[in-house]
Amino acid sequence: MLVRIVLICSFLMTVACANRSEKSAFIDTMVAKHRFSQHELEVLFDQVKINDDVLKKIAAPAEALPWYKYRKIFLTDSRIEEGAAFWRQHAETLKHVSEQYGVPPEVIVAILGVETLYGRRSGSYRVIDALSTLAFAYPPRSRFFAGELEQFLLLCREEKVDPLQPAGSYAGAMGMPQFMPSSFRSFAADFDRDGNRDLWHDPKDAIASIANYFKAHGWIKNQPVAVRVFAKNENYKALLNDEIKPNLRIDELESARVEFSRPLPLDSKVKLLAFEQEHGNELWAVLDNFYVITRYNHSSLYAMAVYQLSQALLNYQLPTPYE
Repeated sequence: MLVRIVLICSFLMTVACANRSEKSAFIDTMVAKHRFSQHELEVLFDQVKINDDVLKKIAAPAEALPWYKYRKIFLTDSRIEEGAAFWRQHAETLKHVSEQYGVPPEVIVAILGVETLYGRRSGSYRVIDALSTLAFAYPPRSRFFAGELEQFLLLCREEKVDPLQPAGSYAGAMGMPQFMPSSFRSFAADFDRDGNRDLWHDPKDAIASIANYFKAHGWIKNQPVAVRVFAKNENYKALLNDEIKPNLRIDELESARVEFSRPLPLDSKVKLLAFEQEHGNELWAVLDNFYVITRYNHSSLYAMAVYQLSQALLNYQLPTPYE
């Protein structure tokens, strides 16, 4: 028992030393690269905490679930009803933003619904704690999160925000649309032109920021997102792989005896995806706009949840079905 305790203590001391070394190197980089004050950063990071709960959460993301379980999280009556109410409340802003950026209102609202329940759950972790934990104590993605921590400190300096104040998700995503710091700096919009890009409290800025993000990542106005397809035999399986970007012609799917639930232009590029149900797979042909949604979260489950929620919201808003 004593030997075990000594080994555990030794391990924890090693981790703590590694964290201090990573933190010191990060501070040195920020001073040299961006002319931050060494003293101010040292004082700041003395108040930063490595959060074990962050490490537990990132090790078990919801995207690891099968589709039929993942879908149930987001496609609920309450989320649809709340989304329809949000749409009605912000209809004018959504109309103007959709016209300006070419992104449909239902997709923007669905992103907000999946991310934060329309702004009600934007996260309770201090962003600097979450990002520091993942940058200094999560080796698999430390490089990525160190980059986001760098962007966060730059953002706080630009927006004149105390780095200890913003709260967000366990991964450091912020505000109603859950932008990572790099996305915030690049795509956040001040739609109401009040001089402040407020993604925590201003739905207008959040709505416009999502649309701006999608447009910048290649959203195609009036293009479908996904179409349900049905396989006549097992030939379709040869077309499945881990890629998400559309790279197949319509005739290639038809040659594999895959039938479309509704026609698409013959020059469309599509990707065949299979979503796990309790009894077999559900097949979808997805287009470029589906891929754009995955730039928000690199998961086909996430993009399909956004798409299906958007269609549920549209059906709730309109008297006639829409797919």
